Amino acid sequence: MTPKDRTLQPAAPEQVGLSSAGLKRIDAALQALIDKGELAGAVTLVGRRGRLVHTSAMGKKDLASGEPLKTDTIFRIFSMTKPVTGVAMMILHDQGLWRPEDPICKHLPAFEGLEVAARNLDGELVRVAADHAPTMAELMTHAAGFSYGFDPSDPVDGLYREANPLGAADLGQMVERLADLPLNYQPGSEWRYSLSMDIQGAIIEALTGESLPAFMRTRIFEPLGMVDTAFHTPPEKRERLATCYRMSETRGLVPLDRPLIGRDYDAPPKLALGGGGLVSTAADYARFAQMLLNKGELAGRRIVSASAIELMMRNHLSEALMAGGFGVGFQQIRPGFGHGFDGAVFTDPELAGVPVGKGTYQWDGAAGTWFWVDPTNDLLFVGLIQRMALPGSPAVQTITQTLMAEALL
Repeated sequence: MTPKDRTLQPAAPEQVGLSSAGLKRIDAALQALIDKGELAGAVTLVGRRGRLVHTSAMGKKDLASGEPLKTDTIFRIFSMTKPVTGVAMMILHDQGLWRPEDPICKHLPAFEGLEVAARNLDGELVRVAADHAPTMAELMTHAAGFSYGFDPSDPVDGLYREANPLGAADLGQMVERLADLPLNYQPGSEWRYSLSMDIQGAIIEALTGESLPAFMRTRIFEPLGMVDTAFHTPPEKRERLATCYRMSETRGLVPLDRPLIGRDYDAPPKLALGGGGLVSTAADYARFAQMLLNKGELAGRRIVSASAIELMMRNHLSEALMAGGFGVGFQQIRPGFGHGFDGAVFTDPELAGVPVGKGTYQWDGAAGTWFWVDPTNDLLFVGLIQRMALPGSPAVQTITQTLMAEALL
């Protein structure tokens, strides 16, 4: 099958080496979580060998109205924006506009002379010189020294909350606020979930002179036929956006308060972020995932080189960093599970304890959405739900990966 034929045209599961019964067991596992009140609903899509073999929509788009989810329901995908930003960066890499070994400050001069937080003998927070200027490769792998500001016990994260970089008017101001803060650790010495992909958004704007939404639209979404993916839902699509929920200990699933979402998605955001903020559908994101499996092209449209995709989907963490056990949520960096550019990579699935093919590239989002592409098994999976993935949430990615392994013939 040529790349031009690998466009997710429908096929029976058995035609591409998958068990229909096995795929139904994945649906049953998700339906059980819906029946228990853990999830409002789920839309999933499976592709193998370039063919679409299974799409399922279960549960409710909105619990109060009882409106069911549909295969074209639009979801907030939060951090599943990150791999899209990674592809945007690789398009610019193809143009020779940046190299992995470049210091970040080459492209964002405000980051010249960044210092690192440390403790003096009295336990006070002080700033020390960085061992080296953080590089683009470190930025692309959450190893540059930045943070997100989520940890209430971390004094540097406290500085992040005071500076509020995500409350900036634009990406330029966000960078200025971050440049005044110390790095959380010496570049390259840890893996820490961070604003790195949001910083990449600023780099994309600096290198292209375009806004991040415009660049993604013209260079990724339109060429790939991702017709429902954007940083907001226009009025004619608003009714297709799934209600987002959080889990209350006393009331079960309750609609997420708008301030927690951060914006209403009805209009383009004032601050479009490379780390989160896109909305999409299962079909749209599957086209993106199939492009990754096709090494940069879909339906005869090449958007990025094969070598760039190979670089993006290759682990760039050292064995020492993977052994360190850094991480957040279900994306726990560990032996056998490293990080490529803007997404996690399985270097040794058996060692990592997940039955996927070597080289599987994946990520998820704060509202529980998830995806992976498995080049070894030539397989993709997209799962979209609408529950904020806080501690205690069902690990749907791991559940579905285990069941998918059992569905392989």
